[in-house]
Amino acid sequence: MFKRLFSKITLDIWLQAAFVVLFFLTKALDRHHSHLHNYDFYFFANYLVAVIMINYWLLPRFFYQKKYGLFTLGIVVTLTIVILIEELVLEKIFFPNSRGSSFPGVIHTLGEIAPTIIIFIGIKMGWDIHIKQKEMDKLKNLMSESELKFLKTQINPHFLFNNLNNLYSYALANSPQTPEIILQLSSLLRYMLYEGAKSEVPLAKEIKYLQDFVALQKLQIDERGTVNFNVKGNIDHQMIAPLILVVFIENCFKHSTSSQTEDIRINIDLEVEEDMLHLYCSNTYSWEQNNDNIAKGIGLKNVQARLQLLYPKKHALVIKDQDNLYEVNLELALASVKTI
Repeated sequence: MFKRLFSKITLDIWLQAAFVVLFFLTKALDRHHSHLHNYDFYFFANYLVAVIMINYWLLPRFFYQKKYGLFTLGIVVTLTIVILIEELVLEKIFFPNSRGSSFPGVIHTLGEIAPTIIIFIGIKMGWDIHIKQKEMDKLKNLMSESELKFLKTQINPHFLFNNLNNLYSYALANSPQTPEIILQLSSLLRYMLYEGAKSEVPLAKEIKYLQDFVALQKLQIDERGTVNFNVKGNIDHQMIAPLILVVFIENCFKHSTSSQTEDIRINIDLEVEEDMLHLYCSNTYSWEQNNDNIAKGIGLKNVQARLQLLYPKKHALVIKDQDNLYEVNLELALASVKTI
């Protein structure tokens, strides 16, 4: 039990706890020069409760969410409670005949309370900025080091080989679809190479890329099953990270085509409501033939890492695998198109 409890204590809490002890001893001993009094703990505990309230509730819930009015109100309420506890409770108990006999005024009391609280808030904010910067650096490093690898998993020889073979077959048969296939393949490669390097792209472009991708993948299925791709909602005013959705769709085809020779069923539903995207993918597969592919997936860990970094607390991903049906549900909060 204690082991689990200690494992949940983060580094910043340990550091702040150490600083609390050091700060308390330094301040209290400097005041008395020799030893501590029991009332030092109570006064300091009053300040510390306020610090915890501000650092771990007001800052993340209001200040970092840019709700400055509510944050200011929370600060005022918290400091008011601290002053009332100090003047009406602690002072009356420990100094009834001196400091507790009269109220020196809000300004004077704030002058004693505020420096201690401000120091701890400043330390917490400095640590939060440090952590945020580390996350940004991690994101930049991940993008620079793994983005090309990620793109190469999409522009892979197997994908090109299959589609070039299909294109060759259609060309030999003088199929009227040949020019359209060439355009789709060209559009895919252009999008991956140029749009894929950007941090965000219009959602409409990303969906057009997915539609071309699905159209080419359908050629491999031919008469072996059905593929449905439905798009609902207004897709003209949102932005999205490029190539963040295609992995889930590619896995649908990979799982099905590598394990089934017939009765393939792939359903892809993409719906946008205001700035919320919902992607549902499902595909049938044969577990006996495809268990390794289901377990590993194509770039699944990569895209999950990207979602965590690019959309922290702004996405929900649920993957189900049962009864020879593989399902993916993704909800994603999109950014709106920036207007000048």
